[in-house]
Amino acid sequence: MTAHAGYKPLGFDPKIPSEARVYDYYMGGKDNFAADRHVARLALKIAPELPLMCREGRRFLERVVRHLAAAGIRQFIDVGCGLPTQGNVHEIAREAAPGSRVVYVDNDPMVVRHAQALLADDDSCTAVIEADMRDPRVLLNHPRLTEVIDLEQPVAILVLFTLVGISDDAAAHAIVRGFREAVAPGSYLAIAHSVSDLCPETTARLTALFQDDGMVSDGPRRDQLRTKAEVEQFFDGLSLIEPGVVYIVDWRPGTTKAEGDGGGVWSVGGLGRVAARTAATAPEPAAPEPAA
Repeated sequence: MTAHAGYKPLGFDPKIPSEARVYDYYMGGKDNFAADRHVARLALKIAPELPLMCREGRRFLERVVRHLAAAGIRQFIDVGCGLPTQGNVHEIAREAAPGSRVVYVDNDPMVVRHAQALLADDDSCTAVIEADMRDPRVLLNHPRLTEVIDLEQPVAILVLFTLVGISDDAAAHAIVRGFREAVAPGSYLAIAHSVSDLCPETTARLTALFQDDGMVSDGPRRDQLRTKAEVEQFFDGLSLIEPGVVYIVDWRPGTTKAEGDGGGVWSVGGLGRVAARTAATAPEPAAPEPAA
């Protein structure tokens, strides 16, 4: 696969903290190293609610996947999937809709190798690929992905908390637009993102910490997380599913009881549907063959 021009494989260095491994630490996992635990504990001194936010993020993921399965979606691409934990997309999707097909995507080689080993016996309906989300078309044309996912049919793309690591707004919007324009009508795009609205001092300190530790991609340095209004802009061009972009504990809570509320879980999320393309945006039909 040809990578994005600016893509540099992360490589593996246990002395450099990884977002996926910090998340694993907050979720009570064991696939993390001293450097990950160090930055995770520094962040906890600033925001003790971070483990709660991680757990609520998983609950949001579960509700989104179940909603999509009920809506007839049978193909899922989890972008920035992180280390495997309980309640992975393929487990949720297949419980709701047996036969669902799932591709996990990450640019962390440890994440990819770990997930590939875990799913080695399920390679017909599940795949794990190492790819750069900054070029959605290249990602979606990965040969392993196209073995599992039929992009001519509707697919759900899950971009949950990964745009936080893209500091450049133009690059983040290009990622979302690239996915939206590349998939079939009737597809869905789910986005979740931590925001600064409720606790700007806390999120400013965390933003500085994670940038200093190299856990944010190359790009302009930010003073703050995006706001809820800025996250809402990622859904431009999509048909928002009710209740729109809300704090994740309020997104179709159903029977999944939240531990926290919007005040303690300062992350928002939403789900948008790709509408049928108009004549102005649809590809021009091929010219008819000349008569014999």
